[in-house]
Amino acid sequence: MNIQKSSRHSKITGDATEKLVLYFLSKYGFECVHVDHTGIDLIARNTVTKELMGISVKARSRIEGTENTPLTISNDNFEKIDSACEAFNCKPYFAIVVDGNNKILIFLLSKEKLLSKVSGKSVASWGMSPKHIEEYRHDKDIKIIELDYKMPKNWC
Repeated sequence: MNIQKSSRHSKITGDATEKLVLYFLSKYGFECVHVDHTGIDLIARNTVTKELMGISVKARSRIEGTENTPLTISNDNFEKIDSACEAFNCKPYFAIVVDGNNKILIFLLSKEKLLSKVSGKSVASWGMSPKHIEEYRHDKDIKIIELDYKMPKNWC
C-alpha cells in the first residue's frame, strides 16, 4: 500500500516518539521529564542504578520497502548532547526509534555504545538490517522495545 504522509509528519513523528520513550521509561520506574533543550529531549534517572541520563531521541517513520534503511545522525548531534549533559550533569544517551512495516523499534543506549556501533564520517549510520537488529538483540547494553501493530485494511 502506497501512503502519502502528511506535510507535518516528521514533526509529529518526533513529538510522538519523544512521548513514547518517556512513557516506557516512566512505566518501568524511571523518574523522567520531557525537556526542550538543544541536544537532549528527555532527562531520566534510573532509580535502581541512580544513573542520570540525558536522552536525545532520534526517530524515523519508514514507508514500506525502506524499513532496513539505516538511520543517520549528523555528527554535530554528539557535541550538542555532550554540552547539554554537561550542563545537567547527566550521562549522554540516545533513543533511536524506527517505525516501519507495522512495527516500532525503540533502541535505548549510551552515546558511547552508539559510537561503537555506527559507521560514517560526517554522519553516524545506525544499521537497521535484520542482521544489525539481531546483533543489537544480543548486546546487553542496548535495550530494545518492540511494538507490533495492525492497521485496518480500509483505513485509507
